[in-house]
Amino acid sequence: MGNVAEFIYIPEALRERLGEQASKELVEVLNQAVRSLHKGVDESTAERIERRIAETKTEIIKEIAGAKTELLKWMLVFWVGQVLAIVAFLYTLLR
Repeated sequence: MGNVAEFIYIPEALRERLGEQASKELVEVLNQAVRSLHKGVDESTAERIERRIAETKTEIIKEIAGAKTELLKWMLVFWVGQVLAIVAFLYTLLR
C-alpha cells in the first residue's frame, strides 16, 4: 500500500498552532489509522472471497457428481438397448 501522507493536508493555521513536530506526528497517527482501516477491510474482503470460493467449489462438485450419475444411467440404458438390439438381430438371423 502506498504512503498516504502525501494526501493529508494540515492547514497552515493548525500547523502553526501545533508546531511542525506535532503536525508531523499527527500525520503519522492519521496514516497509521488509515493503514489499520485498510488492513481490516482487506482482511474481511479476503475472508469473504475465500468463503465464496469454497461455497462455489462445493456447488461445482455437487453438479459434477450429479452429472456423473446421470451419465452412468444413460450409458446403462444405451448399452442394454444395444445388447437387446444385437440379440434380436441374431435371433432373427438364426431363425
